[in-house]
Amino acid sequence: MANKYTYNIWKRKTASAQVKLFEGKGEDMINGKKTSEYITRTDLFEVVYAPLKACKAKDEFYFEVEITGSWISAQADAIKLGLSRNLAEKNEGFKKILKAAGFLTRDARKVERKKPGQKKARKSPSWSKR
Repeated sequence: MANKYTYNIWKRKTASAQVKLFEGKGEDMINGKKTSEYITRTDLFEVVYAPLKACKAKDEFYFEVEITGSWISAQADAIKLGLSRNLAEKNEGFKKILKAAGFLTRDARKVERKKPGQKKARKSPSWSKR
């Protein structure tokens, strides 16, 4: 097992991913489970591996992730951002590819808070003139 790795913490909504990217061959792990066991939806599986596929480096690197918060979709996006940033740190050529694909930008959208006197964040009770 290679000892050299890059480590960073990245976020999406309330999900926080601690990503370790190793060089060489190994098993991709999320919270101590294989990636295929942790992420069951195929669309999210593609989201997680998108940075590695864009760089054509799926066989060159493997990763270990500790993730908390939010739910599976936001967690997948946090992992994608973490992998992208770590790959860009490893290789300057990867940075150009990932930047062009839009993988290095954090999605800052969050859930809007509920306002007092309203049913939800924007939904308000019916208003009658009289």
